[in-house]
Amino acid sequence: MSEKNERVVIIGGSSGIGLATAQKLLGPNMRVTITGRNQGRLNSAWQSLGGAVDKAAFDASKPDEVRQFFDRTGPFDHLVLAASGGKGLGPFETLDLADIGGGVDEKVRPQLSCLQAALPTLNKNGSVTFISAVSAQLSAPGVACIAAVNGMLLTVVPILAVELKPLRVNVVAPGVIDTPWWHFLPDEQRQAVFTEYAVKTPVGRIGRAEDVAGAIAFLVSNGFVTGQVLTCDGGLRYAA
Repeated sequence: MSEKNERVVIIGGSSGIGLATAQKLLGPNMRVTITGRNQGRLNSAWQSLGGAVDKAAFDASKPDEVRQFFDRTGPFDHLVLAASGGKGLGPFETLDLADIGGGVDEKVRPQLSCLQAALPTLNKNGSVTFISAVSAQLSAPGVACIAAVNGMLLTVVPILAVELKPLRVNVVAPGVIDTPWWHFLPDEQRQAVFTEYAVKTPVGRIGRAEDVAGAIAFLVSNGFVTGQVLTCDGGLRYAA
């Protein structure tokens, strides 16, 4: 990490990949702010980080709350967009296509809204890191609609890297990662899915939030990388 004192804002930093990223980036030369919608989860995350970060509760899907947050935050150097959503999984034949719009509302729109609101105070020589998902790069049954949602973020990144230069804009595409995102499944079913994907994945395991946090930290710290998709999936997209 840079020797300069810098500041990073992590949208969706109260659990999973966002929280692991806060832990990874936190240090004497990096001031971290985590955000989340749920005040209780945010407080728990803050406590798990030893109270060494700033925190702010707001709903990233509500533009007024987003603008108010960034107006209060003031100048900062790096933005990590870990707001997520889960709509759009399932066989295409029976899928409610309204879930595509729901996925956009849960994930794509909040990430873009936060970046737009942050631009007046975000260091132009800093960085933005979106979080998408490897589903946008797979040809696996049952992910067509969630892949469409995540693919929007992959598509927009190189455009923004040029349009917003010299601000660096990148995206991480995680694979199957053991985070609370999977808690919509009962424990036994979730473990069965994890076992299935561990066998498929070339590295022989599913991912941990810390794996993705390392990829994000690389993009934050490397001043010569922009417009890139960094896939952190253990090679899953190459599995038969």
